[in-house]
Formats: sequence, C-alpha cells, structure tokens
Amino acid sequence: MIASNGKGPSYIGAAGQCQARVDPLAAVRAPDDPPWDVYLTGTVFLDIVFTGLGSAPVRGTESWARGMGSSPGGVANMATALARLGLRTSLAAAFGDDHYGEYCWDTLEQGEGIDLSPSRRVPGWHSPVTVSMAYEGERTMVSHGHEPPPEEPAPDCPPRARAAVASLEPGKRAPWIAQAAAKGTRIFADVGWDETGAWDLAGLADLEHCEAFLPNAEEAMRYTGASCPREAAHALTEHVPLAVVTLGAEGAYAVDRRTGEAAEVPAIEVEALDPTGAGDVFVAGFVTGTLAGWPLADRLAFAGLTAALSVQEFGGSLSAPGWSEIGAWWRKVHSVASQDPTALRRYAFLADLVPEETAPGWPLRRAVPTIGFGRST
Repeated sequence: MIASNGKGPSYIGAAGQCQARVDPLAAVRAPDDPPWDVYLTGTVFLDIVFTGLGSAPVRGTESWARGMGSSPGGVANMATALARLGLRTSLAAAFGDDHYGEYCWDTLEQGEGIDLSPSRRVPGWHSPVTVSMAYEGERTMVSHGHEPPPEEPAPDCPPRARAAVASLEPGKRAPWIAQAAAKGTRIFADVGWDETGAWDLAGLADLEHCEAFLPNAEEAMRYTGASCPREAAHALTEHVPLAVVTLGAEGAYAVDRRTGEAAEVPAIEVEALDPTGAGDVFVAGFVTGTLAGWPLADRLAFAGLTAALSVQEFGGSLSAPGWSEIGAWWRKVHSVASQDPTALRRYAFLADLVPEETAPGWPLRRAVPTIGFGRST
C-alpha cells in the first residue's frame, strides 16, 4: 500500500487567463460529441468549515478552530471536483440573490469554469448555509435554509451530456433522469441514508435508468440484505450494470455485470484533516476514468486517490484536487526510496497523464477560501 502525507496537459483559456489543464478524455473526443461531459442538478449551499478542533463543541463553552474556510457546497462539491479533473461540467441549480448566492455563483462560474447556463437566480430567496466542524477525522454539520423555490432547478429538457450524476431519493422519481438517459447520457447514481428505514431497492425507481450505482458499504448491505459489502456489490448488479461499493479505510470494490469483471483497490493511507466532500470527489474520479475508458481497477484506484488527497485539506469543493495536486503526489511517492514497487505499479497509468512540474500556468487559479477577498493569482 502506498502511504503519503493518456494525454499530457493542454492549455486553454479560463477565467480570462491561460490555464494548464489535463484533458483525460482527449483520446475519445469526437466532433459530434455532446457539448458537456457531465451534467448535474441539485442544491448549492454556502459551506462554512471549521477545522482543527480538539473535540466536538461542548455545550456552554466556546471552541476555537485552527482553520476556517468558506466555499460553495452541496452539489457544488461534485461539480467542482469534476471540473478540476478536466471535465466540461454543466450545473443546473437555484441561487439566491443575496451575497452568499452571488459568491457561490461567481466562484463556480469564474473560479472553476463550470457552465451555469441551466441555473437561475431567485429574487428574495435566502441561500442555504451549512456550518461544518471537523475534528478527529469526524465532522458535525448544522444547516439552515428557507423553503426552496417552487420551480425545479432542473430544466424540463436537460442538455446533452456524456454523463450525469444523480442522487437518488427513496420513493421519488426525478423526471430529468429518464429524459437524460433517453438521449444517451450515462447516469451515475449515489444515494443518501434512507430515513424511512425501508431500504427497498424498488423505491429507487430511477435506478433502472442508471449505468452505475455507488453506495457505501452500509447502504449497499442494507439495500440488498447481504452480510458483507462484496456480496452486496454482486447483488446490486441484478438491478444496475455496474456496482461500486466504497469500503471506507479498506478502499472500494466494484463489479461490472456486462463484462463479468470485478476489482478491489485498497485505500491510500493518509492523515485526514476534513472528510467533507470526499464521497463526491470519489464519484468524480470514477466518472472521469469511466468516460476515459480506463480499466475498472484503474478507475477505482484513481477515485480512491482523489478522495485521499481531498481529505488532507479542509472544505468540500475547496479540497477537491486537480491535476497539479495529483501530479505532485505522483512525484512525491516516487521520491520515497522505501515505496513498495507493486503499489507504485497500481498507479502507473498516471505516468502519461500528470503534468510536468514546470508546465506553464500551474497551479490553476482557485477561489480563495474566504468571502470578501478577490481571487488569488
């Protein structure tokens, strides 16, 4: 196991400035491709993250955090992770016309290069806010939000895209999923905790339109009644072609019903600062590898690597790694004389993808983690 504290980069214009970016789909792009690689819809929160707490806040006391950041959260975590990996990402969401909403809009559109043409600003609507407190590898969250706008943020006819990521809700259908799938969009689905306690796969009606389902181990076992996550993954392929079950510190396991292939990749050992958004980053990494046509084990390894890099920084969208961070990790692990050669070979597919350390334009410009300051250069 590695322990750590394609194509080369192309140069494109973004945010009014030349930026270097790896295009992981360069080898598979064609003139008649959809305009977007990935389409998303959902709720954008303003996330305020406190890190470096010695313990959970105690009633009646004041706690001081060693670190703090602000960034767009919610579905913005996934959108940012995809965009930083070089995918052309389009997001449909409602944004309040308050300062929080303006900050999130500008950060996503100008700072990350995400297409917001399907999104809209809602006059008089208060942007949802989440405060996340990270300590000892755990997190506690407090959220506030007003009733959402009556109109769905998803357009009646979602734009053409290679893929879409959907969060399934038990007992509910999202009409845009079937519409997108009918156009040939490949749907990757995750799911949250079933508050009803039913854990009935039949209640995930839109699963029939999905190519891949990516629950965590507990969710997979509850939905299938299996006694272990790997057994659950195989059971899930009766309902969806590709099942990916995340195993926490053990890594991830996947089964592809269409090819009969199964793969398991262990996690990378890191010291976690803040797990916020790590699941979204994992999905983004897996989607990237799938659209690029990589082998199943490479996709799992890449998804696990991006998630591991994200938990070493604070914040959800703030911590999503780009290719500069992936390249820095790749060079660092090669510099450690005691590295296991077998473990290094597991990530050998990165060799032709990561940018050179001296490539112009690196690192990419990023929004600073505090409201009110201009973006860094």
